[in-house]
This record gives sequence, structure tokens and C-alpha cells, in this order.
Amino acid sequence: MQYDIQKAKELIRSGGGIVGIEFGSTRIKAVLIAPDATPLAAGSHTWENQLVDGIWTYAMSDVFSGLRAAYQSLAEDVQERYGENPRSIAALGISGMMHGYVALDRSDELLVPFRTWRNNITQEACHELTPELNFAIPQRWTVAHLYQSVLEKQPHVPNIARLTTLAGYVHYKLTGQFCVGIGEASGIFPVDARTLDWDRARIEKFDKLLAARGAPLKALEILPRVLPAGREAGRLTPEGAALLDPSGTLQAGALLCPPEGDAGTGMVATSAVRPRSGNVSAGTSVFAMIVLDRSLAEVHEEIDIVATPDGRPVAMAHSNNGSSDLDAWLAVLGQAGKALGADVTPNKIYEKLLPLALEADPDAGGLLSINYVSGEHITGFSEGRPLFVRTPDSKFTLANLLRSMYYSSLCAMRMGIDILREKEGVVIDELRGHGGFFKGGTIGQRMMAAALGVPVSIPASAGEGGAFGMAVLAAYALDQKGQSLPDFIDALLAGSVGEPASPDPKDQEGFNRFFERHRRGLAIEREAISALR
Repeated sequence: MQYDIQKAKELIRSGGGIVGIEFGSTRIKAVLIAPDATPLAAGSHTWENQLVDGIWTYAMSDVFSGLRAAYQSLAEDVQERYGENPRSIAALGISGMMHGYVALDRSDELLVPFRTWRNNITQEACHELTPELNFAIPQRWTVAHLYQSVLEKQPHVPNIARLTTLAGYVHYKLTGQFCVGIGEASGIFPVDARTLDWDRARIEKFDKLLAARGAPLKALEILPRVLPAGREAGRLTPEGAALLDPSGTLQAGALLCPPEGDAGTGMVATSAVRPRSGNVSAGTSVFAMIVLDRSLAEVHEEIDIVATPDGRPVAMAHSNNGSSDLDAWLAVLGQAGKALGADVTPNKIYEKLLPLALEADPDAGGLLSINYVSGEHITGFSEGRPLFVRTPDSKFTLANLLRSMYYSSLCAMRMGIDILREKEGVVIDELRGHGGFFKGGTIGQRMMAAALGVPVSIPASAGEGGAFGMAVLAAYALDQKGQSLPDFIDALLAGSVGEPASPDPKDQEGFNRFFERHRRGLAIEREAISALR
């Protein structure tokens, strides 16, 4: 059912709207949808992480001021479109960047600044945990940050009463319920696809490791409850409503679904939750998700094994570094435009400059970009130094510069995909893309198809996928209609996915040449990190 303005007004007035909010790396996004997933309104708030004492973090004051700002932006959009100010909503879902480390004491006070997924500072912990648990534990996972804190005897460890993620923490503040969705849980600690809960055998092993290191902690006592998609995960409390909307307009009582990570919301937004389906999310970070129909034969440190929001195993090839370096270059080019007297806005920069990448040489003219703003787990870097290198005979043009930036953002993820295909025989027929990388028309789609060698399609919700996917999960918790999650999503999003773009053979060959150049160039990156402290 499509909602005209009058129907939308009635839905909003009756409190039947459904809200999804996602804490992304650069934007907090909020969307309002109807129960049939028709988008009705949207809002957002821009923010940025900070490097404080060597830790990538966001201040918790910024988390909640940003939450309020994103909701206010949504409410203003509702008012402008429909002349209504939402007094109540039927359901709400909170999503955030997966992984990271939010440690609380018994008074629910933050023990250390929030550590985001971007921190690659847990190498020692991962090297010990991966063989002990017989499970690949990446550096950004919550359990890796916990164990690294234990290894370093950080003074906050004995005081940990609760341990969660950003989405889990915000959900807790809104509902009083300490829980996470199983997809989000799978980036904290390994989960069991059969029981839809923490992997109890590995929990037992982990507790023994903690005890051997003298840490007075039990994992099940500090970790949140795990819930699959479709379960009610609490209600918006009066305190939560005031936190979300200090004006007092929004009433308490909305149902909340289990909080999820951006990986899970991306799978939902692209209708890629069935076995052998896949999606690729590209923005500040870049990752591909392949829903598995069988377990992998080996443990690969470069590959995460996580879960869909309904608990199916997923292989994730995750790169910490996506568009940040490209964004920085575009900002500098914009400054050059302003210095020359041009009327320059950020939107105009992206609109006018990014399409030039399609005019570039297929291999970016011999240029080399390494976009490591932060560390990169797949290639073994704990920190980064963005680099741009060319030889005297490289074709140094603006078009080639831009294509090199696009290509660079996909190289680490490509290494993970190669492991899945070459060592595990995983077949990828098509990927569905979402995130800011795909907002500039067909450019991102074409670059991604060339990098991964598979057709890439774009759902209608590509630009705002995470918040929209979270709203769909909230709709599923509100009324499952007797369907499995894949059937529910397919019914809602039928016909919303565009035709896939197949790889252009010249682009594909060009990317492969760039990819090999990028692989060799990592030796320069290591020297740069050593030299530039």
C-alpha cells in the first residue's frame, strides 16, 4: 500500500509510524516508515569521531545530543511534510556501528571512553584468543578490547559490571533492557546459530582465560542478553522518551526491537538475509557480507563469522578504511575551487568531480593511493598513514586521482573476498550495495563491480540503508505476519532493487592491475608508519 499525504497524516496522528535510528560513522540517521515500509520522513545529524590519547572515540555527550538532534530533524521533516508533530510511535529500533567497547560500572557509569570499531589496538589479545577459541577474533570486536584490557591490567577491569556496544548502550538508556540483537551480539563474542545465544562452550573457555589472567569477571554476568529478530526488546520508558525528545512531545510506550549493528541493518535493507545472498556496505568503512549455506572449512583471521538478525551464519570481509581519504581529498579540491572564486558547496563538489572517475584510465594511470586513515585488520596494520604515490611516468590527472581513491577504498575488502572464493570455494552470484559510496549514481556501482568481479545491484534505499533497515526490523517485531524474516523482508521490498551492473572487462582488468600495485605499495605504508610518528 502506498501512502498519500492524508493517509500518512492519519498514520502519524494515530501513532502508527515506525522509526529506525542508526549511529553511523559520520551521520546519525533517523527514518520514519509506514508498516508496509513506505518511507515517510527522514532526519540526520552530522558528527565525527576523535582521536584522543591514541583512541578513536565519540564523547557520550555527543552520542545523546546527536540522538536528540537526529530525532528533532526527523520530527521537523514530519512537520514540514504533513503538518504533524509525532506524539507517539508504534515501534522503534536503534542501530550503530558494530563492535567497539562500552564498559559500565555497577552505577552504569562509563569506566573508560567509548572505544570504537576503528581501534586496531588489540593485536596481542587476538593472537591469543583466536587459537584458544578456535574462532577468528578481529581486533575491533568487543571481546578483543576486553581481553586486551585484561592483558594490560587496565585499572577499570575489576569494576566492569556491564559490557556492550554503542547500539546496546543507547537501547539500554531508552528502555532499561540490557540486550542486543543476535547480529550485533556476533560482533561482541561468538554466537551459536542453533541456540540463538552466546556460544556457551567458548564462553566457558573464555572464562578460564580470564581467571588465568586474574580478572574477576564472568562473561555471562557482564554481557547483554541475546535476542533474535522479531522479539520484543522492551518499551520506550518515560525517561527514554525524554532523552530522545526533550520537548516532551513524544510519549513513552513504543515497542523496541533488539538493537542491531550496521551489518545487520544493511542485510535487511538490501533483502540479503537468505543463504547464498550477499551485500556490500560502503562508506567510512567497507565490508561485504555473504550469508553462508555451510560452515567454512578453516578459521581465517581475515574473515569475521557473524550472524544475520535472525541468527544465520555470515562471512564478513571487513575493511576499516573506506571513503575518509577520498572525502579529505575532495575537501582540499573544494578549497582550491573557492580560492579561484568558484561557488563551491560540498554537494556540488561530489556532484561535479566524482563522475570524472569514469573518464579515467582503467588502472588509474599508474597512480597509487593507500587510504589508511586508521589501522587495517585484513592487512595487519594497527594504525594508518594515508599515502598518495606516483612514478615520473604515471598519468597524473584529476580523473585518475579520483579513480585511484575509489579503487584504494576497496582493496582490503577484495583481499578478504579472495580468501572466501579461492580457499573456501564460496560462490558469489551477485551483491547488493548500500551506503554513501553508492549515492553518486552509477559510479560506485561500476567501481564495486570491477573490484569484486561480480554484478552489483542497488536497492532504492541504498543511500539511507541502515536506518531504513532498522525500521524494517522494528516493523517485524511489531507484527511478523506469521513469516520468517527473509519472507517478511522480501514481501516488503519486492521490486525495490534495481538491475545489477555487470563488471566491465576493461574496468575489471584495470582494477586488478591497481590491486597488485596496491598490494606491493603496502611496504611503503609500513615505512611511513615507522617514519611518521
